[in-house]
This record gives sequence, structure tokens and C-alpha cells, in this order.
Amino acid sequence: MSLTDIAIRSARPTDKLQRPFDGNGLYLEVSPSGGKWRHLKYRIGEKGKRNKFT
Repeated sequence: MSLTDIAIRSARPTDKLQRPFDGNGLYLEVSPSGGKWRHLKYRIGEKGKRNKFT
């Protein structure tokens, strides 16, 4: 599933945390209270520490 503008706007909160992924580390986090955050997981180098950009 790709995170299009329509998919992000239509994401509704449920009783559990949702994390629809787009691929290549990008995902949307929808909290049960209704908050929406975009996150990008990345790694610098092959053996680098995994980080998250919000």
C-alpha cells in the first residue's frame, strides 16, 4: 500500500495503534486518540544503528 494523500486523510483511529507502511522505511502512525505522525526508519551504512526520523 502506498501512502497517498487520500490514504493519510482517510486513516481513522481505532482501539489499537495503526502503522500503515509505504515501503523503504516510511510509515504513518495513527494513535487511538486520533493523532497522526509520519516516521521514516533509516540506517547509515550497512551495519549502522537504526534510527527513526519523525
